[in-house]
Amino acid sequence: MTHARWIALLGLALPMALPAQQAPMAKAQQLIVVTTRGWSDVPGTLQRYERKDARASWQVVGPAVPIVVGRSGLGWGRGVNAPVNSDSPVKHEGDGRSPAGIFSLESAFGYAPADSARWLKLPYQRATSTYECVDDTTSRYYNQTLERATVVPDWHSSEIMRRSDNAYRWGVIVANNMPARAAAGSCIFLHIWSGPTKGTAGCTAMAEPDLLAVMGWLDPARHPRLVQLTDAEYASRRSAWALP
Repeated sequence: MTHARWIALLGLALPMALPAQQAPMAKAQQLIVVTTRGWSDVPGTLQRYERKDARASWQVVGPAVPIVVGRSGLGWGRGVNAPVNSDSPVKHEGDGRSPAGIFSLESAFGYAPADSARWLKLPYQRATSTYECVDDTTSRYYNQTLERATVVPDWHSSEIMRRSDNAYRWGVIVANNMPARAAAGSCIFLHIWSGPTKGTAGCTAMAEPDLLAVMGWLDPARHPRLVQLTDAEYASRRSAWALP
């Protein structure tokens, strides 16, 4: 009797496929890769890729562009990849780190009315003075971006999405820590930078023309993913994560 037959008789079915969590790139046809030199580095590079289907090879889209990440660098976030066992930093609320890992990109926001954002394929929400992202770790709405008037507020801290500067004039919500685990990080976006050397509170930022190019290209029907890693981590995980 073969080993596989014996296992089957014991009711222990052999795995036929990896769980979805371990195959985060299975459906992805659009990919944004952000890399930095090390865990504490702020400047980095963003490169776009696309493919026709999951069996096709990734093709470069546009030039690589400069970005900045959190003022403290990167730390492992909670994305669509399986949890990583590592001695490297882990992101938590208020640490000033951008999340490392693989993340979905599912919606956009900005200061413009919806009629002026029809060039976007992503669902779009206008940022008003009552559109907030909750960063209070004790709130039931922690890490949710919402209109205050639609709920009964229970938070003591949030980020007003209609800012006095242009940082959020256009942006994309990065699905880090969703559904939320308390204190694991909140309110992570792609947005407009303040300059090529100034880190963010945990977002990934770039020049406005580069952000607009990214936003106009993103298509939810193509299951876009964001990968953020150090150069060394990217090299070590490239094959296992089916990265370009």
